[in-house]
Amino acid sequence: MRIALSLTVFVLTLAVPSFAGTLKETPATLMLQPGKLLHSEDFTQPLAKGWIEGKGKWLITDCVLRGAELAADMHGAVKRLPVKFDSAVIQYSFKIDGAKVTSLSINAAKRHISRVKITPTSLSVQKDADKKKNEKAVVLDTVTTSISPSEWHTIVVELNGKDIIAKLDGKHVALGSHDGIAMPKANIGFTVAGESMSFKNLRVYEGTPLPTWNTTKAKILAERGK
Repeated sequence: MRIALSLTVFVLTLAVPSFAGTLKETPATLMLQPGKLLHSEDFTQPLAKGWIEGKGKWLITDCVLRGAELAADMHGAVKRLPVKFDSAVIQYSFKIDGAKVTSLSINAAKRHISRVKITPTSLSVQKDADKKKNEKAVVLDTVTTSISPSEWHTIVVELNGKDIIAKLDGKHVALGSHDGIAMPKANIGFTVAGESMSFKNLRVYEGTPLPTWNTTKAKILAERGK
């Protein structure tokens, strides 16, 4: 387990647009400069065309997207959105309404690549299993932190090359690297295990590497003793 990063890492984000508590503004980032907006959806209206039907119960209610696992499925709830990119910044808000685990799943056309997992007590990034190569999933980093249920939280996920970074509420950071992440992405998805999760304000941007990233990454790793 990793302890949440100190204020030092948060200060590093001052070189990019500030986080002002609204997803109408470009998210603050560590690795990538957000560019072209690939997808924007607040979930105040019926789902945009293209979302892939998956397991579980999904509906728009009270101006949010809610997902819940169905026991009959014998599988977590899943809802995927086709969106192609190599490097991207993904931002959305979520609220835990009884779910045990939720994740942002990042996938190739025919297999999983990586994901950001959230529980009421942790944030983690992982490289997913690769059945063709007989490789198991690898948890790359975990931050232990209390994520209050029934309250809205915002997460920013950045993917570029073999690096993945997730920042929760502008301060808790999970960082991982794996060669298997460095491949073209075809879709992203929300997953839910348990009763219910709420989602709103999804944004997906193309990303351009910040010239400060290598320095930022080195400082993060040095702070963690890696």
